[in-house]
Amino acid sequence: MFEPGGLFYELMGPLAPVIIVGGLGMVLLLLAISMLLKQRQDPLDKLLESQKQGRSAAAGGPVLRHGSRNQKLDKYAAFLEPKDAESYSQIAHQLMQAGYRGKEAVRYFYAAQVVLGVAALAVGWAYYNFVLGPDKATTQQMVMYILGPGAAGYYLPKYWITRRAQARHDQIEEGFPDALDMMLVCVEAGQSMDQSIIRVSNEIQSSYPELAYEFQVVAHEIKAGKDKASVLNDMGERVGVQDVQSFVTVLVQSQTFGTSVAEALRVYAGEMRDKRVMRAEEKANKLPTKMTLATMALTVPPLLIILVGPSAHGIMQLGNLQ
Repeated sequence: MFEPGGLFYELMGPLAPVIIVGGLGMVLLLLAISMLLKQRQDPLDKLLESQKQGRSAAAGGPVLRHGSRNQKLDKYAAFLEPKDAESYSQIAHQLMQAGYRGKEAVRYFYAAQVVLGVAALAVGWAYYNFVLGPDKATTQQMVMYILGPGAAGYYLPKYWITRRAQARHDQIEEGFPDALDMMLVCVEAGQSMDQSIIRVSNEIQSSYPELAYEFQVVAHEIKAGKDKASVLNDMGERVGVQDVQSFVTVLVQSQTFGTSVAEALRVYAGEMRDKRVMRAEEKANKLPTKMTLATMALTVPPLLIILVGPSAHGIMQLGNLQ
């Protein structure tokens, strides 16, 4: 079958044995992964977990919910988490700035990289073998059609996280001046800083949900008894926007030195409004430069056709007459 003239040789070419062995290996790998995912929980572990929940309920404490997805990810924690603490904290910080704050966000990120990389690699391999054909392709095409999609699938989650974080930063940066104005009005009306944060988060929920969520987190952490300075600093670190970090510094200094919070908010809100106007003017000044290329691409070719077209047509007619 694998010799010249055989069925597999005609369908897959001289690499038929390698292709079949690789396909079988991939199928076995997928079957093994599915069996591990469907593996039942050890009865002893289930009994210990039920005993812990029973003791917690008897003591009046909260009964925590344990999802099966977390347990499945725990099996592959050694493969889905970086061993270096610095690398783990770095990717966790990037995911937090992109809006993914769950404890399993890092595992999901690496799992998405592996799954998308393997799936794209399989698609590229299938296209190379069954559509393009190994006999007609060169080594460069083999690398491009097989390894190229795999690399693209592997780096796609990282690209998505980067774009997501940038979009979230832009939304927070755009809505922050309005939030400061609302907070200033609430503080001057006699509300405390904590009440102002809650009121502002409710008001901007529909317009700027990401910023509203950050304010809600700050309000809940303050209610839980956490120090206000550390709560605000954590907010600046989560958001990753320079304006918010400067605002946090202003509030912490105002609380430390005992100055008026309303006066600090009034000055900083005015600066944020001026900065927003400056950003709008900067975008407006960049617009003519960006439109130049589009204008040239849309106007120069028709103009050349109008000016040069009749002359070229006349020259062609003279050539035909001669």
